[in-house]
Amino acid sequence: MKFKKLGTTDLDVSLICLGTMTWGTQNTEKDAFEQMDYSLSEGVNFFDTAELYSVPPNSDSYGKTEVMIGNWFEKRKNREKIILASKVAGPGCSWIRGGGNNFDETTIGKAIDGSLKRLKTDYIDLYQLHWPERSTNYFGKRDYTIDSDEGEWNSFESVLKALEKFIQSGKIRYIGMSNETPYGLSKYIELSKNKKLPRMMSVQNPYNLVNRTYEIGMSEISIRERCGLLVYYPLATGALSGKYRNGQMPKNSRQALFKGWERHLNPLAMKAYEEYYKLAKENNMTMAQLAQAFVNTRPFVTSNIIGATTMEQLKENIDSVNIELSGEILNKIDVIHNNNPNPSP
Repeated sequence: MKFKKLGTTDLDVSLICLGTMTWGTQNTEKDAFEQMDYSLSEGVNFFDTAELYSVPPNSDSYGKTEVMIGNWFEKRKNREKIILASKVAGPGCSWIRGGGNNFDETTIGKAIDGSLKRLKTDYIDLYQLHWPERSTNYFGKRDYTIDSDEGEWNSFESVLKALEKFIQSGKIRYIGMSNETPYGLSKYIELSKNKKLPRMMSVQNPYNLVNRTYEIGMSEISIRERCGLLVYYPLATGALSGKYRNGQMPKNSRQALFKGWERHLNPLAMKAYEEYYKLAKENNMTMAQLAQAFVNTRPFVTSNIIGATTMEQLKENIDSVNIELSGEILNKIDVIHNNNPNPSP
């Protein structure tokens, strides 16, 4: 396994992070235990979850994933071996604290206490804002449009001050954000410096061969400010494994089971998948290996969050740390990207 520093901390996190959002919907607790056991044995020391999980999000699935992780900690007695990341949900989910979920001290406190109880631990290493409280573009929305009806939202400074209290109490160690924009990232970093407030250590955003939008405005900030990317959707919700090629729709795949990820199967994306499939085949690797290895090479990436519903998928994804992409392959990837840039944000 390879490791990188989490932001400006002394924590060494594995380049592969174990994603958990399917546990409780597509995966049982037995599956989750097997995945955690195997990942730890392969050197993965970084797990990512959220109070929202499992997905698709609803009142029945809320909190299930954290419960499974907590049960594993209780049974294995190995909490100290894992750098654990979780998240507080943003506004919009009616079944979570009534749907408001603004990032004030009271709401964040309730979320942290709930997660700690489910996780059966007294601290979370990295606590993240799951999506911005303000209205902005994320979850597949390509462009930003001003929303005149967005209403009031807590200032970046007030959010940092609220989080600071929970760091001081020992309930969380470090903070990060998810589904953020260059505006949000830069404001948080600036305020941390100028006001001597806790510093955001990471950004968890989507990034993959068909969605390299992070490179446009975020990657420079990540590198210069040492606030790296925790990649989610490195396989574009499984599409970069090739399993949806030629009109296929595997029975238990996410696209077959649930709605909400259709953007990863749009015509332009499907065209790009064919090109990446050919490139992978030419170089004796699977599409998934090509896609994961590419993500692992990026200098602004701290960790690649892999999500698997089968042990075969998990093993292939973890093994991607051992794949070296030549300069020639990387150049060919850029040619494909330039001919069809970011078809699936």
